Amino acid sequence: MFRSRSIGSRVKAVVLGAALLASPCGVFAQHGGGGGNAGGGLAGGGGLSGGNHATGIDAKDDLKSFHDLLAVQASREQVSAYAAMVKYTAASGAELKALEEESGKQSAPSLLANRGKTLADAIENARVLNKKFLEGFSEPQKTGLKEIAKRLNKADSELAQQAKLMDQAVATDAAGPQMASSAQNLERALTNFQRAQVDLGEEMSIRTADNGQDFTFNLTPVKNSLNFANQAIAVTMSGVVSKGASAGGQNTFAVELTADLADLQQAMAEVLRVQLDKTDRCGERIALQTAELTPQGQASLVVAQLHLERWSCAPLFGRESMNEIMEGNGTIEVQLTPAVAEDGTLRLLAQIGRIDADGLIGASLRSGSLGESLRDKIAESVLTILRRGGDFQAALPAGVRSYATLRRAQFQGTGSGKLMLALQGEIRVSNEQVTALTSELGRASEGQSVPGPLLPRPPAPEAVSR
Repeated sequence: MFRSRSIGSRVKAVVLGAALLASPCGVFAQHGGGGGNAGGGLAGGGGLSGGNHATGIDAKDDLKSFHDLLAVQASREQVSAYAAMVKYTAASGAELKALEEESGKQSAPSLLANRGKTLADAIENARVLNKKFLEGFSEPQKTGLKEIAKRLNKADSELAQQAKLMDQAVATDAAGPQMASSAQNLERALTNFQRAQVDLGEEMSIRTADNGQDFTFNLTPVKNSLNFANQAIAVTMSGVVSKGASAGGQNTFAVELTADLADLQQAMAEVLRVQLDKTDRCGERIALQTAELTPQGQASLVVAQLHLERWSCAPLFGRESMNEIMEGNGTIEVQLTPAVAEDGTLRLLAQIGRIDADGLIGASLRSGSLGESLRDKIAESVLTILRRGGDFQAALPAGVRSYATLRRAQFQGTGSGKLMLALQGEIRVSNEQVTALTSELGRASEGQSVPGPLLPRPPAPEAVSR
């Protein structure tokens, strides 16, 4: 289902076979800049023992495969042109993100128009360089790369169509949802275009180290709907997975996810009212009036306004006598700071901030157990929703979740009061698993369903490098 090794590795294997059948000097003189060292290879490759050719395939077939692969390899000039091409494609992605940020800030139409023009120019440059690159193929390359070039041309056409729709959305100053939809469609088209370019580079033995490609996968947004305290809350997860360092047979991929908490912000009063309201006949009575959840740097702030009463009951002349001890309004602020425990689970550190209340109400909130109880219930309610709606692993394709570890979490504001939860982590896999991983991430970034876990599960927790 997946390639077990890159085209470069397959060229090396064929070169080795051909070297046993022809003059080594002659073979490697033709090989040029396409391959690297002749030894080694990823798991799944065949081996040669001694000087015998034991594949069961005629020597002429091996040499034909070798020459076919050699015929489509890139020249030095093509390697340089490819590097420039993918650089402009990556720049297009960066400009799209910048436009999305300006749109989220509800910037002036003139600023959005400037950003839109910059994005359009970047995409146009990427498409022009892509077309020139394909037009520069030799006749053997046109034949050998026919199918992948066809797929790249199809991705180019889709990119052009989505870029045009995005231009129209910017020009008409479209509303938020329409702009977001256009940006999402363009991002998906750009990802498909980029992946097709990467696949073409692999077929031409252009190594990623030469072209600067870093294997970035934009995950399709996932909307998680949950019910908490009889409130329907939706949390949308989106993010990026990018290739990082490789060492000691292990490959690290950085994971950056964001969870949109706008729905939670709107439902905050209803969520907390169920948790905080209290109507003890003889004791505390609490009625939540308002509650707000807002960004505060890398933390968030909950401001709750309450009406509080305390009653006591005592027998008097054979009947129960009720006395009101205190009654009044108060405001409590609770700061919530995300943290990650040693086991990789999300935590919230809760701290009481300003308290605005007089008399016994203020004293009870500041020094009694009432303030601490309110703090803990607020933190527990928010944490439960974050864990259910913004689960780090659930936002990733099913086959890679066992290899993903959450490392860092923080809240972020968008500038318009909207709260986001930013999660950072990593995926670690062996050299043998990296091809299956990138294939699955590629499918996920294109919005395709992946049937079941494609990566083998770790044999034991301690065997997974953390």
